[in-house]
Amino acid sequence: MGRRRVGEGENDQGEVTEQLANESRTDRLRVRAAWMYFVEQMTQNEIADVLGVGRVTIVRMLAEARSRNEVKITIESELSEIVRLERALEKTFGLRQALVAPLSTPGADPIPAISARTGSFLSDTMKSGMRVGVGWGRTLFSSLPFISAKSLTDFKVISLLGGVGVARKFNPAEFAWRFAQAFQGDGYLIPTPAVVDSVQTKIALVERCGLQEIFEMADTLDAVLLSIGGIASATTFYRGGFLKEAEREALVARGAVGDLLFHFFDRKGDLVDHPINSLVMSVDVDRLRKAPIRILTSGGEEKVEALLGAMTLIAPTILITDEESARRMLQMHAAQASQ
Repeated sequence: MGRRRVGEGENDQGEVTEQLANESRTDRLRVRAAWMYFVEQMTQNEIADVLGVGRVTIVRMLAEARSRNEVKITIESELSEIVRLERALEKTFGLRQALVAPLSTPGADPIPAISARTGSFLSDTMKSGMRVGVGWGRTLFSSLPFISAKSLTDFKVISLLGGVGVARKFNPAEFAWRFAQAFQGDGYLIPTPAVVDSVQTKIALVERCGLQEIFEMADTLDAVLLSIGGIASATTFYRGGFLKEAEREALVARGAVGDLLFHFFDRKGDLVDHPINSLVMSVDVDRLRKAPIRILTSGGEEKVEALLGAMTLIAPTILITDEESARRMLQMHAAQASQ
């Protein structure tokens, strides 16, 4: 009887898992191509441009969709509703790509599903030579186990926010460092509190404590990876505990629906008039919008209004969310447009 080498079973299992993940991505791409061709009446060249593949690949995928009986009068696949939501989000908000994670039930916690979709996307998207600015939060932290670690050369990760001493598990520095490790890159942190006591303190830290270089790196980022917080959770432990309830209520009174790197904004995507937005040790929104790839990953009932505001505030090129949040976003946007 032959002996199994140490780790042989683990390698086999890893290969099977990777194979299944690749098959899932191929299925999604094929159904997206079929939807665009048969439902949206796009040409094969147009589809190739949108999906970033060659026209020959599109022809092959369309033929395979027919052979699998996924295309009859309608596209018959469990992915078709997800694809419909993705295409609706892309058209409505001008996204380069929307990724919608399915949920087991409408009331399920969306974070695990969104995090899994985020990890898979990042594994495919991160390349050698990139400079990536990262935010923080439970969704981003939970995506780490779903990232396929690999070695990238000259890969830099820049944390876009100062530290949060109370929220150890979801600390911005912790996520940035672990994300950099996944790709064996270099991590650059902002070694300050997330919120300081005065504008003078902020200026002094940036100009006199060597932080100017890190902030200037944000002007040449290839991508930013961000999540948002809902206003209802702004005082909870995992959001950092830096905001008192009275301050949160004051933000709500001024129209705040959520925050991006502790910059609080309203439904229209405008920063609210509140002193805290001047005291945050994070890269400002104007700098973030310069990045050619802007990835926003978030979801949940309490964040739908914040997601709508973020469409204008940060104008993401990539949105990753769950199917229930996607539906609510589209419904609320349509209701607002009809008023």
